[in-house]
Order: sequence, then C-alpha cells, then structure tokens
Amino acid sequence: MHRILARTALAATLVAAVLLPAAALAGNATTPKKPAIEMKTKNLGTVIATPSRLGIYYWDVEKKAGGKIKCTGTCAAQWPPVYVKGMVPKHVAGVMATFGTIKRGAKLQLTVNGLPAYTYHGDKAGIVKCDNVDGWHAVRAG
Repeated sequence: MHRILARTALAATLVAAVLLPAAALAGNATTPKKPAIEMKTKNLGTVIATPSRLGIYYWDVEKKAGGKIKCTGTCAAQWPPVYVKGMVPKHVAGVMATFGTIKRGAKLQLTVNGLPAYTYHGDKAGIVKCDNVDGWHAVRAG
C-alpha cells in the first residue's frame, strides 16, 4: 500500500511539474504586451516610444480632424503607423498616456491620447529627430 501511495504522489508531482508551467505560459500568452514605453531622450526629455524604442509621433492635421486618419500614401511611408494586434490596455503602468486603437483598413493602429500613433522612417532606436517638424510632434510623457 505504501508503494501505491508513493507512486501516486510521484505521478501527481510529475503532472504538476508539467502542467503548472504550461498554465503559466498560457496566461502570459493572453496578456497584451505593453503598446508603448516611456523613453528619456537627450533633446526632448521623456517621450512615449514603441517597445523597440522608436519615438511615437502625432500629426496636427489629425488632431484638428478629431483623431481621424489623414496620413495615407506617401505620408504613411514617411511616417509609418504603429500597428497593434488586438485591443490594448487603456493605461499602462509606468507610462503617462492613454492608449486605444483605431481601425486602419484591415489593421488596428495604436492611438495615444486619442490620436493615431506614428513613428518616423528616419529615426533610430532611442533617437527622436522630428519633433515640431511640418506639424509632427513627439508624444511627451505626462
């Protein structure tokens, strides 16, 4: 009888060792990733950026249009939209901004503080070049 209990306990331990990490991974898979981070820059202070550290911008034209997408074609090639998969959290710990999405064709584009979010094609990770250029502004934290 003691051997049967020992085998049962061993089997239960093995099952738990296999299933618990799988359950933990499954929980992480459904948790949305941070759509953005705060990033300190030398020239602008703290800005909102993609997780890959590209500065996020908004355009005055879209702000005046109430958040409607106006940057298409050549504009969107110069200022690539920030796309997301699925819904994003409205607030992210450690990031002073409000997030959402707007439908752009068959994709979802990130919005920051109610405006469509873009990067600049000439920026490199950690460097924000085009604040206050032709109506484009880096999104400031806060």
